[in-house]
Amino acid sequence: MNREAQNNHWAAVWAGFFGWSFDAFDFFLVVLCLPSIAKTFHVADSRISLTIALTLYMRPVGAFIFGLLADRYGRRRPLMLNVIFFSTMSILSGLAPNLTIFIICRMLFGIGMGGEWGVGASLAMESVPPRLRGLLSGLLQEGYPAGNLLASIAYFFLFPHLHSWRPLFLVGGLPALLALFIRMRVKESQVWQRSKSQSWKTLGTTLTSQFPLFLFITLLMWMMNLASHGTQDMFPTFLQVERHFTPRMMAVINAISMIGAILGGVTVGLLSDYVGRRRAMVTALLLAILVIPLFAFSATAALLALGAFLMQFLVQGAWGVIPAHLSELSPDSVRGVLPGFAYQCGVLLAGSIAWVQAELKHRTTYANAMAMTAFVILIFASVVVFFGPERRGIRFAESESPQ
Repeated sequence: MNREAQNNHWAAVWAGFFGWSFDAFDFFLVVLCLPSIAKTFHVADSRISLTIALTLYMRPVGAFIFGLLADRYGRRRPLMLNVIFFSTMSILSGLAPNLTIFIICRMLFGIGMGGEWGVGASLAMESVPPRLRGLLSGLLQEGYPAGNLLASIAYFFLFPHLHSWRPLFLVGGLPALLALFIRMRVKESQVWQRSKSQSWKTLGTTLTSQFPLFLFITLLMWMMNLASHGTQDMFPTFLQVERHFTPRMMAVINAISMIGAILGGVTVGLLSDYVGRRRAMVTALLLAILVIPLFAFSATAALLALGAFLMQFLVQGAWGVIPAHLSELSPDSVRGVLPGFAYQCGVLLAGSIAWVQAELKHRTTYANAMAMTAFVILIFASVVVFFGPERRGIRFAESESPQ
């Protein structure tokens, strides 16, 4: 690989990584600030947890719109437009004067959040060499926990001094600068240039012909999103409300868990280059089941932090394989829309998990709610991954059958 191609594939990976990081940063600000936001708008925690679900519900809309644009007009321009859009929605969320406006802003943000992953992942995975796809897939996907970690750091250092959640969302406008980086440093995907649809009709025909694959990826991403959101979204609230940790201690434990997620994503992603996508994912998911008691029922802050670290190392480790796995399963001409749209439809199906856990808490405890849901979800996710197809190492723009 020549120097120019190497620089471009790294630029594409970093563009996808930071775009996903900034999306997650804003999303997890709501998770971290949930009790404070509820207090501002004089509603119960469960009402604000519902806005998390609404954000997730809107992600398929963004994935479909921006994904179609990416398959028809190229990856770069839709990605730049997407970054500017979700950055604007972040700022407006912080300025929302009432709960209704806040909900609308979060729903619109969900459209931007849904569009970023599919476009960014397709651009990055089409730009990197097949032998590094698993490793760089892990790096790309761990932009999500990296954004969560950044949100925890911002919350830890800023929230106690600002005494308000609003200024934190204004920071979400900074990612708009990423559009300049994409404009100057990232080149258009050569795979897209060789395989692009010549008309909307051709694109639609190709997309509808992949309906069985769409159904499988949707099922897979339903399970994977349940695993991710079921072990993340209500965990900070559990630490504050049930374990009575201070906001700063909660932020520290959450940050430790995200360090585990980043390390796990890269590690399991790299492992998948050697043992296969499915085997690496199933191993991580089954090991996560063993961590549930430590994750939910530990008696001390240190053990809770260790449990959170290991849980996210394994769950997000399995997630680190996803960009490579879905890109390899998807045909070249619809790689912008198919994996991203199916991914976000899985998000839609899993979007109520935080609300379900919050409601279960009223009948038992947050610890029991998280433990029970995590156990069931991880079992089902392992089964779906195990029986699914795989195309590890396939060269894009060449036809191969699933293994």
